[in-house]
Amino acid sequence: MLTDMDIYLFDLRGYLILENALTQDEVAALNAGIDAIPPMKHGEWFGYIQSHTFGDDEGTNLQQIYEAGEPFERLIDHPSWIDKVKHFVGGEGTFDYHHGPLFIDENFANLRGPGEAIGLHSGGHTGVKRNQFRFHNGRFQCGQVNILIALTDIGPGDGATMIIPGSHKANFENPDFEKHRMGGEESSVDNVTGAIEAQMKAGDALLFVDAISHGSAKRVNPGERRIVVYRYGPSWGNFRHGYQPSPELLERLTPERRKIVQPLQILPREPQKQV
Repeated sequence: MLTDMDIYLFDLRGYLILENALTQDEVAALNAGIDAIPPMKHGEWFGYIQSHTFGDDEGTNLQQIYEAGEPFERLIDHPSWIDKVKHFVGGEGTFDYHHGPLFIDENFANLRGPGEAIGLHSGGHTGVKRNQFRFHNGRFQCGQVNILIALTDIGPGDGATMIIPGSHKANFENPDFEKHRMGGEESSVDNVTGAIEAQMKAGDALLFVDAISHGSAKRVNPGERRIVVYRYGPSWGNFRHGYQPSPELLERLTPERRKIVQPLQILPREPQKQV
């Protein structure tokens, strides 16, 4: 249920932490699904899932993770967050809802080990249309709202996601930004002024507007940090990396989930005869 406090804090801070968003059985099923994917070099495929990275020390992204089975399909419209996401992406009653309420433009599992992190990126100062934060005429109209789900406990030293509260409205770049940006001199968000760790238990979820400045701390503990990220935007969006859902996935999805995964019917479905 979306509460007035959710709305206030999302507007103020740019994020919410949803405790116990998933049950431990759901977490176990998701981890088992990831375990069933064999090790891959970056760029390689396992079915419709691709191993991908943004940099050598940023971990592995298993792109198109909703292709990994029903536990991941359930996340598409999970009741713990779907109504919140719809409200913050907004557009109900407008042209933005013409093809449906939402579209997932990227979804992946991220696996990160010791020494790995991701640098600072985004922020209101960038003015990027795709991930903008906007409130206009009494409603949210955010370009991208993310759900980041912890599949392992993420505490001190585990490489937690780091966010700068309120930075989705920033007019100026954080003075630490260039040094700690993705690919920068220190590609983590450790020691960035104003940044906080979003520590979570397995099954918790972080909901945040992508306009907020964020990245991660560097993992120093042994073991592996596991998260899943689904990025939601308006139904007229397109895939960030050019991936497309497989025919098999579309066939087995519920109508509601299929509407989020592929809001637009692809036309023509077969060659048309000339009139």
